[in-house]
Amino acid sequence: MKDIRVGIVGATGYTALEAARILVAHPHARVVAATSRGETGKSIAEIHPSLAGRCDVRIDTFDADKIAGQCDVAMCCLPHGASAETVHQLVTRGLRVIDFSADFRLSNVELYEKWYDVEHPWPERVGSTAYGMPEFFADQIRDADVVANPGCYPSSAILPLAPLVKEGLIETDDIIIDSKSGVSGAGRSAKVATLYCETNESIAAYSVGVHRHQPEINDLVHRISGTPVATLFTPHLTPMDRGILSTIYVRSRSTARKVMDCWRHCFADAAFVTVVEHLPATKHVAGTNFVQMTARDCDHRIVLICAIDNLAKGASGAAVQNMNVMFGLDDKTGLV
Repeated sequence: MKDIRVGIVGATGYTALEAARILVAHPHARVVAATSRGETGKSIAEIHPSLAGRCDVRIDTFDADKIAGQCDVAMCCLPHGASAETVHQLVTRGLRVIDFSADFRLSNVELYEKWYDVEHPWPERVGSTAYGMPEFFADQIRDADVVANPGCYPSSAILPLAPLVKEGLIETDDIIIDSKSGVSGAGRSAKVATLYCETNESIAAYSVGVHRHQPEINDLVHRISGTPVATLFTPHLTPMDRGILSTIYVRSRSTARKVMDCWRHCFADAAFVTVVEHLPATKHVAGTNFVQMTARDCDHRIVLICAIDNLAKGASGAAVQNMNVMFGLDDKTGLV
């Protein structure tokens, strides 16, 4: 087959770097275009020196016609609000897009505008866009013109929770999600809270009760299982580059062994979800698109533990997996 020609829109951040890093080793894809508002004229390798000698694509200002003419698919690594309008321009020119922002993840515009506090630029597509989790939505992703790449924290919660809610193995009104992420999850732009002196030797909770990934978790678990859920989600910033560990406390209708059996059945054909007997750690999945999950009985609760790499399965690895599905390749292509 011909190589899939990929454009990276918003090429300066960590997710763009991770996508380019994966794609330079992909046997059936190559980066042919990149854009940025502030780094025009430089190569991707100048912005991301780890790509020197591997990806020297020139960065241009965004031109929808040019990107659509050069590429088969665009990976849009822009922030919410700005992304939707860009995606709209590309799709109307016949290009398929994988969107890294939250602009198309939720089921309705009201929910999006409540949590993101912006007017949606393309409201007609909210609720009718494929959610980029092939474990549940592969049929929709395969033919999609736009795929909403999942949030990083939501990936670590939706994957373990949705099958259990669907099978009635846990209570749905008392789910506590305690998640810890590496600093790369906050993005590459300079912020006081992510300076070395602020994060080193420290773990801190943030956005308690108001994090925008909570409605995404609730919405998608409901969408997959058919049952509404109530979660309490608390994210934490930890002094590591990458990785997410989510520890999820649920009230039991079953046992940890039955929970793990449910996962094994649900994900029997999933390329990257691994149900393990040991306690997962972020180092076990670092730099990979794999998910490790386990469960433990704890009195009247079951504790679910899920580890992912926030830049891989939580972002760019998932995007490449989605691209593979969209273009008829095996999920694992270029990812193992």
